[in-house]
Amino acid sequence: MSSAESFCPRCGDPTVETDVGATRRERALCNDCYFEDFDLVEMPERVEVTVCAHCGALHRGRRWVDVGARDYTDVAIEETTEALGVHVGAEEFDWQVQPEQVDETTIRMHCVFSGVVRGEALTTEVTVPVKIAKQTCQRCGRIAGDSYASVVQVRAEGRTPTSEETQRAREIAEDIVSEMEATGDRDAFVTETTERPEGLDMKLSTNKIGKKVSNKLVEEFGGSVNDSETLVTEDEDGNGVYRVAFAVRLPPFTPGAVIDPDDDEGPVLVRSVQGNLKGVRITTGDHYEASFEDGVAPDARKLGERDDAQETTVVTVEDDHSVQVLDPETYEAKTVARPEYMDPDADTVPVLKSRAGLHVLPDDRAQR
Repeated sequence: MSSAESFCPRCGDPTVETDVGATRRERALCNDCYFEDFDLVEMPERVEVTVCAHCGALHRGRRWVDVGARDYTDVAIEETTEALGVHVGAEEFDWQVQPEQVDETTIRMHCVFSGVVRGEALTTEVTVPVKIAKQTCQRCGRIAGDSYASVVQVRAEGRTPTSEETQRAREIAEDIVSEMEATGDRDAFVTETTERPEGLDMKLSTNKIGKKVSNKLVEEFGGSVNDSETLVTEDEDGNGVYRVAFAVRLPPFTPGAVIDPDDDEGPVLVRSVQGNLKGVRITTGDHYEASFEDGVAPDARKLGERDDAQETTVVTVEDDHSVQVLDPETYEAKTVARPEYMDPDADTVPVLKSRAGLHVLPDDRAQR
């Protein structure tokens, strides 16, 4: 504040020119005259808020913003805050609000503003109605209209995908969509998932999501993925808009399967199908890995599952390569191959009886 004394240009009373005022004449006004035309805050007569009735997104400017609005009172307070303008000369400004829910779409905001201007404490009370308008955002409209840009088809070679595989496929899609939504991508969503006799179909909103889901499935379960494009329309610039189908082909065997490769070296307990198939020979305990020529899995017949194994009694360990156990069905003592992983001091072992004979499986309980 200046110390130069002058006279108020409106009432003629002696005053001291201040730094508060948009023009030199305003700065020269005395406090009484200045506050006659002074507004501590500027507020619209009413605030209008548009929210999506389905997802709670808030429409701001030309775009929708995800705020998860369900309690519209919080939205009303936030939008009222955005709408108010505080005088530049105000110091120590503060405000309080008491919302009044008039009806489902109208909230009356009772606001009390306080601040210090030209050394004087001022208080202003304002009531502003907030009108909530409900619409459908573009994202929810696209979902309701069954809009999608890609399809991921989950199938398996020579078998039907397991319930664990299809459930995991759903989880992967939802996780990827959630990650993209967290970055503000409102174009990310799962349109529809359909269980079919041959596997799972997932309609996804973008080709990018379809590619991510397909690659993640192959990364976790092995197998391969192929894609094909179909022209569905043209955009406003005449560019083609394509829908992409991603065909995910899971391997013919899953971890835990016991298979008999066509190599006359004995059955294999499958341990992994990521990349190419890997496992352990259940006659010797040797590591097994499918060759490059075999692709993701060798030509083999399935003998059973690790879960099909039955616990049986060890009669005697005959030598380093053979052991006598009881047949779990006939209870006859039978001599079978003794793999390296078998504990020679074990009283019981898990065995699988199949068309290939009786075999001792690894005791996975001891490996956990």
